[in-house]
Amino acid sequence: MIQTDILIIGAGPTGLFTVFEAGLLKLRCHIIDALPQAGGQCSEIYPKKPIYDIPGFPEILAGDLTENLLEQGKQFEPGFTLGERAETIEKLEDGSFIVTTNKGTKHAAPIVAIAGGLGSFEPRKPDLEHRDFYENRGLNYFIKDPEVYRDKRVVISGGGDSALDWSIFLADVAKEVTLIHRRNEFRGALDSLEKVQDLTASGKINLITPAVVTKIGGEDHIENVVVSKEGEELRIDTDYFIPLFGLSPKLGPIGNWGLEIEKNAIKVDTLDYQTNIPGIFAIGDVNTYPGKLKLILCGFHEATLMCQAAYKIINPGKKYVLKYTTVSGIDGFDGSRKEAPKAVVKALA
Repeated sequence: MIQTDILIIGAGPTGLFTVFEAGLLKLRCHIIDALPQAGGQCSEIYPKKPIYDIPGFPEILAGDLTENLLEQGKQFEPGFTLGERAETIEKLEDGSFIVTTNKGTKHAAPIVAIAGGLGSFEPRKPDLEHRDFYENRGLNYFIKDPEVYRDKRVVISGGGDSALDWSIFLADVAKEVTLIHRRNEFRGALDSLEKVQDLTASGKINLITPAVVTKIGGEDHIENVVVSKEGEELRIDTDYFIPLFGLSPKLGPIGNWGLEIEKNAIKVDTLDYQTNIPGIFAIGDVNTYPGKLKLILCGFHEATLMCQAAYKIINPGKKYVLKYTTVSGIDGFDGSRKEAPKAVVKALA
């Protein structure tokens, strides 16, 4: 049986950052994730997608963010159970938990932090004839490697951030980019929309609204799509069709753990992001509360406060004095300390 202080379910950015924050408190972490590698959606779905709202990084690829978080937490020696799904949970008399995966691996911990992002998820798929045949034959729901589309013709459909962001990114990669949305209004960030409009004006993106893709065609691979726009049909030759309609999230087995659920998300107390079951926390996109924003940045904040609460549960009556890493450095488990530069200490004195 694997034993740890904090058992984290979900190896996405929020789960990985929890390792660092817990490490500062001398708490050990172990992470379970159904995917075969760490990173969650950032690694599995869009490793090459640029992210623009991480503090200190005007732009960083999702895969690089994952690598940085793994490097940041490596010093605290977290454990990983990858390729296995957290299936059942048992609460013991002492208040601790045993979580068992679908492969029978047991994990024991006094604290469980659910950082499962959207949970298990599948892309929302368009209702098109022969859709299943064309999947992975030019019909893709995710963009893992943009180089696949180098000098190719690409049709993207959708009105959210992913559709806008990928249209912008592929404008400098693909031979031709067409963006189709069923409305004139988009749901994505205003800045992204303005960039798309600028690229449309310069001829780098072909924007068609309001319109929907009604047919896809080709022999062994997608060769064209048919678009319906205000009663007229347009045929567009293309190498790839990428509908980006978002994900359909499911909590999976976690939904049967007795947690309070609201609209497929776990309700938490914003004091420390604890659920209705003491000792079980939910952080990141998997949780919900008034004013919730599903941003990586918010997940980092929630992880920080959660770790502080976990410390108090694991060390009852022991007072923790908040330290700033700019002054004290980072304490390792071996007792060593990486001191902050003297110039920084002097400046903060």
